[in-house]
Amino acid sequence: MAEIACLSTRDADFSARLARLTAFDATQDESVDAAVADILAAVKSRGDAAVLEYTARFDGVTAAALAELELPRAALARARDALPAAQRAALEQAALRVRSYHEKQLAQSWQYTEADGTVLGQKLTPLDRVGLYVPGGKAAYPSSVLMNALPAKVAGVGELVMVVPTPRGEKNQLVMAAAAIAGVDRVYTIGGAQAVGALAYGTQTIAQVDKIVGPGNAYVAAAKRRVFGVVGIDMVAGPSEILVICDGKTDPDWIAMDLFSQAEHDELAQSILLAPDAGFIDAVQASIAKLLPQMPRRETIATALRTRGALILVRDLDEAAQIANRIAPEHLELSVEEPLALAQKIRHAGAIFLGRQTCEALGDYCAGPNHVLPTSRSARYSSPLGVYDFQKRSSLIMVSADGAQTLGKVAMTLAEGEGLQAHARSAAYRLRDPKGSL
Repeated sequence: MAEIACLSTRDADFSARLARLTAFDATQDESVDAAVADILAAVKSRGDAAVLEYTARFDGVTAAALAELELPRAALARARDALPAAQRAALEQAALRVRSYHEKQLAQSWQYTEADGTVLGQKLTPLDRVGLYVPGGKAAYPSSVLMNALPAKVAGVGELVMVVPTPRGEKNQLVMAAAAIAGVDRVYTIGGAQAVGALAYGTQTIAQVDKIVGPGNAYVAAAKRRVFGVVGIDMVAGPSEILVICDGKTDPDWIAMDLFSQAEHDELAQSILLAPDAGFIDAVQASIAKLLPQMPRRETIATALRTRGALILVRDLDEAAQIANRIAPEHLELSVEEPLALAQKIRHAGAIFLGRQTCEALGDYCAGPNHVLPTSRSARYSSPLGVYDFQKRSSLIMVSADGAQTLGKVAMTLAEGEGLQAHARSAAYRLRDPKGSL
């Protein structure tokens, strides 16, 4: 039988065991960080030449100039057109749904006028240029291209620059096709920390971007951490997570496979079930044992379930909701009779999948909401990637002559209290009553 921990909230040590289970050490590997620091410094100082050297060393791809590693739009279009009809239709349908959902997130500028004529408001502006990192080689995810690129396009980003490594020159046709469908503006076949550095600092060929989004390996994550501040980043994501709350009335095979769907990502992924029915937990455990040998990635799944997975017996669904809020999972499935009612009790989750038919995999590919989600309990304070991540806000303040008389006196009083005399005098100059000035 496949190994997975079985816990009960009635156990005296449950809280401590849950804390150990859900803890994830995101400490940066010092050797990775040191290597990344050297790469970024080289790219910052030597630009194209450094990027070409690292691309040859790590990916086995050589070029005389960085411009040679840019894929023309015609090549992206050819990849799209060459897809099997069913595959192209699936990508295009997914793109349509993702775009449609994110169009509803598009915020608008606003302003209002006060009684004295003072105008206040907020101006929303899309980012000028965004870099999209896409894994290459075996770990190629065209769905991530859609999820990262389409919100940026909906926001009105001026230029979207994609970087994707092509180890030994191997180009993933699905990724290229997804870039064409999503409307990516430029694609360079570079990857790793050197690609992050090129986007963050700019080189002789690649213009500096304003923000970098997209998943990557440990070196990419370390590079994103280091360039944050020079540019914006989406997040530094941890391993995939799924938490399923089930009332015991869903097919146990379905639940087992839903747990597998995240466990197959990597050995550090986390899959947890909360259920108030001990017999159902036994049934799910039996389904895991039955189905696991059939899975191509069974070794990865088994390791993830053994090291970070759990089947947890709870007293009732209310207690399950409380535990879910404590865990703050990336993906939360509510496989229960009344999912909307239970969802009202959830405060912390990246995405909530409601009902027995709504498996998390649909959200990964085509439901519409973004699959770039907060992990490692960061759903307590952060949100899925969205159009709002590609818009910035500027405050609008236009004070009328009458408004300056009221606001000026308030500002003077507060500035004097802070000992900032230039602030106070700047406000006083706008007052009509000379006695009000300093």
